[in-house]
Parts: sequence; structure tokens; C-alpha cells
Amino acid sequence: MSPAIPRILPFAAYLAFLACLSGMSVLADVLPDWKGWVSSVQLWHYPLKILVVSLLLGVFWPRYDELKDKLFRPTRDLGMACVVGVLVYVAWVRMDWSWATVGSAQGYNPFEAGRGGTWLAVARLFGASVVVPIMEELFWRSFLIRYLISPDFRSVPIGMYSPAAWAISIVLFGFEHYQWLAGIVAGLAYTLLWHYTRRLWPCIIAHAVTNLCLGIHVLVTEEWQWW
Repeated sequence: MSPAIPRILPFAAYLAFLACLSGMSVLADVLPDWKGWVSSVQLWHYPLKILVVSLLLGVFWPRYDELKDKLFRPTRDLGMACVVGVLVYVAWVRMDWSWATVGSAQGYNPFEAGRGGTWLAVARLFGASVVVPIMEELFWRSFLIRYLISPDFRSVPIGMYSPAAWAISIVLFGFEHYQWLAGIVAGLAYTLLWHYTRRLWPCIIAHAVTNLCLGIHVLVTEEWQWW
């Protein structure tokens, strides 16, 4: 098996679910009678998406050599990752200018599901702050940025600087998100952390802190557009 597959497949599965979700939105517009059913599926698709991605990460976990070092070593990296994560969160909620976005935010209010809303909120928070950071950092920082330097990406040291590879990966990371400018700022911050620490775990932790803070912000303020 190509070493790229374990780093690409979970990310690809995540994108496939997003594509299906977009397709359902189009379907609801074309067939108004299906709108209620589509809305229900859209609410419950997230736990299924996170389950599938988690299973893929679990199956491929032994192949992630970049994750075999200790999670919190050195302690300095943990503190730096937390600071970066909080700063990215602050930037994210302040950079929602109309010119810095692509399309429109659909938002996700789990409590529209009624009794199951609490479980959906927990699944959303867990997926965003645990599963997504691992999946995305394995793809963006561990695979893509190194692959852009050399197709034999495992021969490229973690944290290696390359202007072209950095620029391409950071811009693509930005435009993966509705708020493209905030996404670029986040991608730059995580990549600088990756370069400084020469480890992937600090990037995962920073990404997790950002998403956790954003999730708490959403649940407290009920500003569902951030989800």
C-alpha cells in the first residue's frame, strides 16, 4: 500500500460526506416535498461522517510514524500549541468579513433534531476537536506539504521549509473553508508551529484547541453559522 493512502483516505472520506451534503441541499431545492427528509439527514450526517473517519484513522493508525512520538513532549510545545490555538480562534470569529468568505454559511444547529440534539452537539464537539484535527493535520501538514517538496514525502523531514510548498498548501487549506482568509491565517499559524517544533502533535493540539474554543463559543452564543 502506498504510504500516501492512509493520510489521504480519511480526508477524502470527509470531503465525500461534504459533497453529499451539498448534493442534498440542491435536491431539497429541486424537490420541495423532500425538504423535511433532507433536513433530517443533514442533521444526522455528521455523527456518521465522524464515525467513518474515526474508523479509517483507527485502521491506519499503526502506519502514522509521525504520531509515534510522545504527545506532550516537550512541555513547551504544549503551551505554545494552546496559545496558537486560542489566537487562531480569536482571529476566526473576527474575520468573517463578506469579502473574505466564499458562498454562504449554512450553519449547523443540532438542537433542531429535538431530543437527539444534545447527542448531536456532543458528536459535533468531539468530531471537531478530536477527529478533524488529527485527520486534517495528517493530510495537510504531514502529507501534502511534504509531497509538494518531494513525491517521496516520508523522506522529507517534518517541519522542512519550502516557500512554494508552504504557499500552495496554506492557500488550499484556506479555501477548503467558507472563511478563506481566516483559513489561510489558520493554515499559516499551524504551519509555522509545525516548522518551529518539527513535530505534528503540536499542530494537532493547536487545531483541536481552536475547534474546541469555537465549539464552546457556538454552544454558548448560539451563533450556529460558525458550525
